[in-house]
Amino acid sequence: MGALTGKVALVTGGSRGIGRAIAERLARDGARVGVHYSARVEAAEQAVAAIRDAGGSAFALRAELGVPGDAEALWSAFDAHADGLDILVNNAGIAETGGVADTTPELFERTFAVNARAPFFLAQQALGRLRDGGRIVNISTSYTLGKAEPQLIAYAMSKAAVDVFTTTLAKELGPRGITVNAVNPGAIDTDLNAWWLRGDEAAREATAARSPLARVGMPDDVAGVVAFLASEDAGWVTGQRLDATGGALL
Repeated sequence: MGALTGKVALVTGGSRGIGRAIAERLARDGARVGVHYSARVEAAEQAVAAIRDAGGSAFALRAELGVPGDAEALWSAFDAHADGLDILVNNAGIAETGGVADTTPELFERTFAVNARAPFFLAQQALGRLRDGGRIVNISTSYTLGKAEPQLIAYAMSKAAVDVFTTTLAKELGPRGITVNAVNPGAIDTDLNAWWLRGDEAAREATAARSPLARVGMPDDVAGVVAFLASEDAGWVTGQRLDATGGALL
């Protein structure tokens, strides 16, 4: 039996990249996983099929995040498949580039709507579904750990809000035995980063050189950290931001 056998998990943005790796890992550890997606139904169906082909259990559910009624739509879809929740992974996010001078109000508001507001209200509406002893894991970024990138200022600010949300919610939910933690990845080789991590060998080598482990991070690296936080072994870890940069900030 896996460490998460009998548990029900929901992973937002679970159809590709880091989210898919997390969904597959939690399923491999025994959880029944809801794979959330916003637009790419084919990717979600592929993720669910891969989990089932490997002997796991999963279902897909759609909801657009960052719009009015997003939390209600997601949980309505979830309730059609499950009658309770043990693990919520707030992974979905956007990262559009723009410095202070060229960040429009629309970009700023959209970034905060998806990256900060959506996790807040998803967690809020999860509380009646989340069983005591449950887990909430928020995917943040290394840009809140001291690494500055002017072209991602709105993104970093939105994820800083997620970090504060994490520590504060952990204190509120502690009496129920529910842990709340953030995982803060560095550069990860996903389709989103393909333009520079796969298309520019010099950039990839420079990124790998920043880690003492001398390689670029992969989605499974982040999934392993999330799986630990979702497990019983992490029951004494809450309100934390876990550096998942491969030591790149050392």
